[in-house]
Amino acid sequence: MVTPGPARMGRPRATSRAELERIGFDLFARQGFDGTTVDDIAAAAGIGRRTYFRYFSSKQDLVWGDFEEHLFRLRELLAATAPGVRLVDALRDAVVEFNDFDPIVVPWHRQRLELILRVPALQADAALRYASWRAIIVEFVAARTGLPATEMLPRLAGHTVLAAAVAAYEHWLSTDGADLPLLLSRAIEQVGAGLSTLPDKRTPSPAA
Repeated sequence: MVTPGPARMGRPRATSRAELERIGFDLFARQGFDGTTVDDIAAAAGIGRRTYFRYFSSKQDLVWGDFEEHLFRLRELLAATAPGVRLVDALRDAVVEFNDFDPIVVPWHRQRLELILRVPALQADAALRYASWRAIIVEFVAARTGLPATEMLPRLAGHTVLAAAVAAYEHWLSTDGADLPLLLSRAIEQVGAGLSTLPDKRTPSPAA
């Protein structure tokens, strides 16, 4: 039989990325992003600085959460699109579903986007993340149009869809009660007239 050690007082040690995110977001809300350090987050979580870096490479990295996993999901959503779906509809549906969160998670997602879009210190990091997100759109559009991903039109589609999504996010943050999936759908449909002129090799031609 193992004799239990003394009871730990105070906050239990954080043991997951999700727990550290919650603690970090709470500190950002109270102290501001710039006013919070990695040491602050680690101390509030009951862990050491070295342990913190096993979960996140920086304070900025915590804000983005499991970003690589999210990118993988976006790629999967696009890949699952049926060949007969119009290109712009495929992009709209994938981006909307990608941003359709359980209501319990929505407040966290809102706080995350407020940090990403409004904190100057996060803008350089955001540019790199946006490039990774945009590249998935570019690859999909290139595959559907038969154009190289290095061509201007797939790149234009990537930039355009990202701009539509960011515009929807910004409006959502500034408007109480706004529906994010609906805003994303409307934004991408608005730019769809231009994207619909791209050649789509996987959409069957209308019957004569």
